[in-house]
Amino acid sequence: MKNKSIYVLHADVCKALGHPIRIEIIEVLQEDELSFGDILSKIGGLKSTLSQHLTIMAHKGLLAQRKKGINVYYKLSSAKVSKACRLMREVLVENIQRHQVILNQ
Repeated sequence: MKNKSIYVLHADVCKALGHPIRIEIIEVLQEDELSFGDILSKIGGLKSTLSQHLTIMAHKGLLAQRKKGINVYYKLSSAKVSKACRLMREVLVENIQRHQVILNQ
């Protein structure tokens, strides 16, 4: 029997993607590093909520952060994070299209 720890770690990263705001954060950060304030202005919502999401994503290794003065800047830890989300979106669209075909029949 092989070590199953990798599955636990993989699931843990997937859980970090399991919220619409976090997926939106990934989309916003796919091109640029942004400050907390810039992310907040693009996404909206409460500061405390955004802060919680960013903290979770950073702790799970999805985001890199750096502090400059009083500002904290965030970026994706790897372009592969954005690629993974795009692939999952493609799966979602394919499923929707498949269901649409069935409904149209």
